[in-house]
Amino acid sequence: MSPLSDALLSLQDHAQSIRKRAAQYDQLGEIAQPTLDFLRHEGILSLAVPQEYGGAGIDFQDMTRIIASLAENDPSTALIVAMQYLHCFSIATSPSWPEALKEEVLSDIKAHGSLVNALRVEPELGTPSRGGIPATRLSHVNGQWVLSGRKIFSTGSSALRWGLVWCATDENPQRVGQVLVRLDQEAIAVQKSWHHLGMRATGSDTIVFNDAPVPERYLANIVSTEEGNPETPGLFVWHALILAHLYNAIARSARQWFTSFLQKRVPSGLGRPLATLPRFQTIVGEIDGLLLSNTALLNHAQTHYEAITLTEASQIKRLVTEQAISAVQRAIEVSGNPGLSQDNPLERHYRDVLCGRIHSPQADTVLEKAGFNALFPS
Repeated sequence: MSPLSDALLSLQDHAQSIRKRAAQYDQLGEIAQPTLDFLRHEGILSLAVPQEYGGAGIDFQDMTRIIASLAENDPSTALIVAMQYLHCFSIATSPSWPEALKEEVLSDIKAHGSLVNALRVEPELGTPSRGGIPATRLSHVNGQWVLSGRKIFSTGSSALRWGLVWCATDENPQRVGQVLVRLDQEAIAVQKSWHHLGMRATGSDTIVFNDAPVPERYLANIVSTEEGNPETPGLFVWHALILAHLYNAIARSARQWFTSFLQKRVPSGLGRPLATLPRFQTIVGEIDGLLLSNTALLNHAQTHYEAITLTEASQIKRLVTEQAISAVQRAIEVSGNPGLSQDNPLERHYRDVLCGRIHSPQADTVLEKAGFNALFPS
């Protein structure tokens, strides 16, 4: 069997336990570490490591299948794994990373299932996708580089070993970009700050750097402010499309619970399942129409991902996310109190799917960019 088939079969065989833990850790607001341990044991965390570094080297299409399968049962953990896959890709294909540094990080991920993510957002700056210079500073002190600052919304936080930290130097002229940081050191602390409505088990807490040492060789992606974004070309296209698959999977899981509820729920005054009523049949038809549209968009992305522009990928993410939200919302509207009860998964699916709107790229920037490109084609 292929690595993809093995991974999908393993996720299917353990779907019930993954789903049960997802509900538990959502209530706790903590990372589902047992699920990450299972994924590490099964080799799923290292599948995106390229073959030349000992990994399976799964491609974009395989990544989306694994993320969608995991997200149907545990979207918070799926988001952590999605970032893992994206940054294995970005490290392996970065033109600025020296080969020895790629080998150091990717071999560690392969050998130990270590987790990596980009740490970008700050309290003052917000998301770098909207521009600005980060407040997190890289300074050269007593012959070594040290990093100071804080990063919020750091998905995976305490479970991460590696961070790709967006920062600026205190030089003149200034340089901006990513530095690689080992996060398991005393000068780095995780502060519990993730108290959100949905995706509560992502552990997207604040990471604080207190003059954390950064070896010179880890400054692979720091460039002059005039040189533009040093990150891997194509990363943001893959990011948008993988998020679309993830949030669509949440809606599909919500639809599965809702249809089962309608088939099993027999009000005493009706004497037959709610599924027999035209009203509910119409709602399910509407939901399936929304998800069918999503399927068409995602299949297009799967087939043409190498040619899709960032504008197109962002539009796909926006459309799929909004239709996924609409699908879950329709189920919530007609399911009554059971749909809003924490005894059932629908309310969690609704909270989780709403987070798709906040995830970059956000709708306002997507539409503005798409409109500008249409009106002023390059």
